[in-house]
Amino acid sequence: MNTTANYHPPPSSQPPFSDSDLDSDSDSENFQVGSDLSNSIFKTYLEFSSSSSSSSSSSITAVDLSKIQSFLTSSSSGALSCLICLERIRPSDPTWSCSSLCFAVFHLLCIQSWARQSSDLSAARAAARLPITAETAAKQATWNCPKCRSSYSKSEIPRCYLCFCGKLRDPPSDNPWILPHSCGEICNRPLPNNCGHFCLLLCHPGPCPSCPKSVKARCFCGSVEDFRRCGFKNFSCNKLCKKPLDCNKHNCSEICHPGTCPPCRARETYRCRCGKKEEEKDCCDRDYRCENECKKLLNCGKHVCERGCHGGDCGECPLQGNRTCPCGKRIYKGMPCDGVAPVCGATCNKLLNCGFHRCPERCHKGPCVETCRTVVKKACWCGGLKKEVPCYQDLSCERKCLRMRDCGRHACKRRCCDGDCPPCSEVCDKRLRCKNHKCPAPCHRGACAPCPIMVTISCACGETHFEVPCGTEMDHKPPKCRKLCKITPLCRHASTSKPHRCHYAACPPCRAPCEEEYPCGHKCNLRCHGPRPPPNPEFTLKPKKKKSNHQTECTPGTPCPPCPELVWRPCVGEHFGAERMMVCSNTTRFSCDNLCGNLLPCGNHYCTKTCHPLETQPSSSGHQKRSESCEVCNLPCQKVRMPKCSHPCPLPCHPGECPPCKVLMKRSCHCGAMVHAFECIHYNNLSEKDQVAARSCGGPCHRKLPNCKHLCPEICHVDKCPAPDKCSKKVTVRCKCQTLKKEWICQDVQAAYRDTGNDPKDIPKNQFGLGLLPCNSDCKRKIQEVESALQLRKPKVLEKKEPENEKHGPKRRKRRDRIQEGKQVSRFQEFVATMKRLLLFIIIVAALIAVTYYSYKGLLQLSDWMNEVELQRAKRRRSRF
Repeated sequence: MNTTANYHPPPSSQPPFSDSDLDSDSDSENFQVGSDLSNSIFKTYLEFSSSSSSSSSSSITAVDLSKIQSFLTSSSSGALSCLICLERIRPSDPTWSCSSLCFAVFHLLCIQSWARQSSDLSAARAAARLPITAETAAKQATWNCPKCRSSYSKSEIPRCYLCFCGKLRDPPSDNPWILPHSCGEICNRPLPNNCGHFCLLLCHPGPCPSCPKSVKARCFCGSVEDFRRCGFKNFSCNKLCKKPLDCNKHNCSEICHPGTCPPCRARETYRCRCGKKEEEKDCCDRDYRCENECKKLLNCGKHVCERGCHGGDCGECPLQGNRTCPCGKRIYKGMPCDGVAPVCGATCNKLLNCGFHRCPERCHKGPCVETCRTVVKKACWCGGLKKEVPCYQDLSCERKCLRMRDCGRHACKRRCCDGDCPPCSEVCDKRLRCKNHKCPAPCHRGACAPCPIMVTISCACGETHFEVPCGTEMDHKPPKCRKLCKITPLCRHASTSKPHRCHYAACPPCRAPCEEEYPCGHKCNLRCHGPRPPPNPEFTLKPKKKKSNHQTECTPGTPCPPCPELVWRPCVGEHFGAERMMVCSNTTRFSCDNLCGNLLPCGNHYCTKTCHPLETQPSSSGHQKRSESCEVCNLPCQKVRMPKCSHPCPLPCHPGECPPCKVLMKRSCHCGAMVHAFECIHYNNLSEKDQVAARSCGGPCHRKLPNCKHLCPEICHVDKCPAPDKCSKKVTVRCKCQTLKKEWICQDVQAAYRDTGNDPKDIPKNQFGLGLLPCNSDCKRKIQEVESALQLRKPKVLEKKEPENEKHGPKRRKRRDRIQEGKQVSRFQEFVATMKRLLLFIIIVAALIAVTYYSYKGLLQLSDWMNEVELQRAKRRRSRF
């Protein structure tokens, strides 16, 4: 049982996995990750397929991987949804997939609820309809996949979240380089068709592809051996099979095919089993039996074989050996086959012809009594009457049969009919196939007999005729008359038309071209469409029941259609290359749907309107006047100014050069102390060297040196300050106690710091130069003076009077003891506070665990209660219906 999720990383190089759905910049990273995922999933399979299979297997590989690719496509496009809750399946959601047919993906919780409800409902139905207990029904209950309806047992309800291949429980979902719901390892599931190999793809959704390994296989007939993909090793060589058939005489003549060969169909003459008759039959039917009796003389020499056609020996005479009396109760041994067995004198007790009672006579020769006189209770033929009568006597009633007869149209109406109704005695009266007459035969099933009436078919002049059965006149052509038609044509080609023979209906149309001239100068190339003479009277192949009014007027001709010649017509905007081939008579003007393309008055842009008409009206200037004006250019000026600057031209789109740029540009000096304002055209016209000079403020640099707290002494300059390690400013250097001080040059101070292993950059500003001088005896004396002064400033502590019985001790010792006691009390209090905090933390954790446990247990109870309510509702619905 596998879990499935779909994630589609479109491949970058393989054509079968190309995907052009990613058309936004925000999906570029997903596209790269998807490509790597697809390549990593299919890498092993594609490498093995390309190295071990022929070029024809590339299409097979694409077909094999199409199912997996579709799953990946659905996942990457966000179309992968659970069919139960109809919610989108996220990469972090636990899932389950059908492993039988559809490989559809569902939420794990949804499929668990679905399976439990389905299995419970199935168990309830089985317990209600079948004679089994509820426990047995619950054990045998099944549930179906919501999509393909594949059946699963109750033990196959998913319990945990597994990867696609089922090896890893709770696969990670936070790794962007591993397919969601996948373990990232090789699938290693057994491939279909039980070939013995395992899947080489990484853990993937959907079915495993066919085996890509190459094996040496033979075709179906075994005549050709070739290296084939293991998943497609069964193939046909497209040659004759030539396997020996069951007759061991002929070979199979079919194209190389799977399975067993068909029966042998070679035609030859074969004898039956008894050898009396010869027939031409198929080789597979060569062993057959004729319809004659054997009639060979048996071994006794007195009787002949009464068996049907058979092969081999006829066997012993059935009258030889032990014989019995006519009733079969007494056995006589050693009697000859031509002797007559005597009667035994007991009751015959043979079954009579009625099939229910036995013969009451004594053992006798010949047949038993034909009429059984035992009184029994019988029913009539139709079953409507029951009465006690002798067994041989038939019972009938007066009820009429209402069953339909064989004709299927009329009821039987026979008294006490046994169900075998006689043929219908009514007249059929169905319309015959000629559709002119009705069937005079008795009512019957199936098609009626042909109509017996004959119909005469003649030519138009009536001199040539013949007779045909009614209904078949439509299948016969009228007779060919050798006389000429007497009707004169009415079109303009009457003088040149060829004469034709006698015919039915209207004369054939004139086949000469019309050649009437159009106003445009072209001629009509259609066939003649002038007036036609009236058709011949009595034109019909089917006899008419009613006389129709014969048409005596001629058919007027039709005017020539508009000129159909094709000519080239320009579009309304007269664009080159936009001409269309149009019918000459079509005078409508068309637009080519291209842009107008005429230059606007601004001289920079072209008209973007759709092709519109232009009228060429002569004017004094000789230019064309437009019937529809081109659009007005409202765009801002987009020309590049010279010299180049970043400011757009403030004017609307205009012809000619743009005016000089007067925009003020603010540029700070190199040291950042002041800001200069320049005109754009003035600043951009300066050379790079002049721009650097113009931006300099001419004062000190004012930038702080990197290794000390002083400013750069140079004039405002570009780039970094020169020689930051050679600062010549004076720095006050002190000892650690700040008693001694001297003035050093800044570069000496930096060197002193470097000698001590410190970086001058890391020294704070207020401690720069502190501690570089060593302390001497003056420093120590000064420190003692300071400490004595501080000691005098401290307040005096009042000592408590001790009881009289205590021993008097030194004050310092008593003070030290009190301090130690205070310290001991403070440590105990600190321990108590720590224990209180620990206890409070344990109580909070226990409360959280209890709340989580009881909330989860409550959810399970709520789910069970909802399932019980749903089952009760289902039972109520079934009880209503």
